[in-house]
Amino acid sequence: MSRIMAVLLDGIAQIEYDRGKPLPDYQAAYLEKMDRRMDAEGIAVDGALVPAPDQMQKAQFIAANLAHAIVSDHEAQAAAFTSYLAARLPDLKQIKLRRDDNGFGIELDFEQDYVKQHPVQFMPLQR
Repeated sequence: MSRIMAVLLDGIAQIEYDRGKPLPDYQAAYLEKMDRRMDAEGIAVDGALVPAPDQMQKAQFIAANLAHAIVSDHEAQAAAFTSYLAARLPDLKQIKLRRDDNGFGIELDFEQDYVKQHPVQFMPLQR
């Protein structure tokens, strides 16, 4: 299991989630509630209802909602969706979101470890 899971939008890290920090009880309970709701109500995928989604269908659904939360600056939702994916998919290393003409492309990457991004500082030339 990879300790750090990252969410990238168009190749730029948006969220770095540390699995080494335990979830508070109220957050864990909220994730359980999310699961129960998806199990009871199903999920909408491409306009069609999936009445009994499996774990990967739920993950894709949550990742799509995560993408919208990030671009809409809904930080609490983004945090909840990221926590859900990190907790439910312990081998998930990166969530790669790409904006495209149809909305978002979503890749759940279980292979490539996340490498922390560092900004590059440019210094103006001294003349």
